[in-house]
Amino acid sequence: MTVGVVHPGEMGAAMGAALRAAGHTVVWASAGRSVATAERAAAARLEDVETLEELRRRSDIVLSLCPPHAAVDVATAFAGFTGAYVEANAVSPATARAIAGLVGRGVDGGVIGPPPHSSATTRLYLSGAEAPDIAALFEGTTVDARVLSADLGDASALKMAYAAWTKGSAALILAVRALARSEGVEEQLLAEWASSLPELVARSEAAARSALRKGWRWTGEMEEIAATFAGATLPEGFHLAAAEIYARAPHREEADDAAVDSVLSALTTDMTSLT
Repeated sequence: MTVGVVHPGEMGAAMGAALRAAGHTVVWASAGRSVATAERAAAARLEDVETLEELRRRSDIVLSLCPPHAAVDVATAFAGFTGAYVEANAVSPATARAIAGLVGRGVDGGVIGPPPHSSATTRLYLSGAEAPDIAALFEGTTVDARVLSADLGDASALKMAYAAWTKGSAALILAVRALARSEGVEEQLLAEWASSLPELVARSEAAARSALRKGWRWTGEMEEIAATFAGATLPEGFHLAAAEIYARAPHREEADDAAVDSVLSALTTDMTSLT
């Protein structure tokens, strides 16, 4: 099979490499993409077909792995696509179903775990009528592809529920530490954490590093999670607040030892004075 990957970021390039190792032809389109993306694609030995139009023409299957806020725009370029379109971004079930209606043969996907450079670390959950066919593509690869059901939206629902805790709680711990700093009791909070909840110090530091590197794309993911909660008649405010936390975080490709100070300083800035 020929699989088109849009766009090969860290996850997309690794997924593409796994598919290529399984014997499939994997293509991507370099038009408008960054040098870093091109380097990742080259390292994964993906074939550059230059344009999305050519990728669409060549591909039997398209695997969409992009920031959540761009998912609908990316899918729009594949409206009426005759192959299978795997929407594997962190989007709400409603967004996944809307995209499936746009592209025709939609498959809902949700990725949990890091980029699949080694086995048993990355799960690709799939739902929809053609989910078993997509799972079969990854047989014997570093990706553990699991079919949930024939119902579009189930894979996205699982991803939303999972990330609601992992990334939502990371935003919360940053907000808590920022509050303590703002009130002048951060040192005392860290001492209490060290005594009663020792894992939280390291968790807050890891959350700050992640927010620096990935907060810009997690903002959209938190908004999709909030929409998922609202769709289930549950309070959406938790994750709308988390979206704001990540939106305030500065963006850096590499997070250094000053990550906590950088993020907390941004969070405690009076945003009203900047508008």
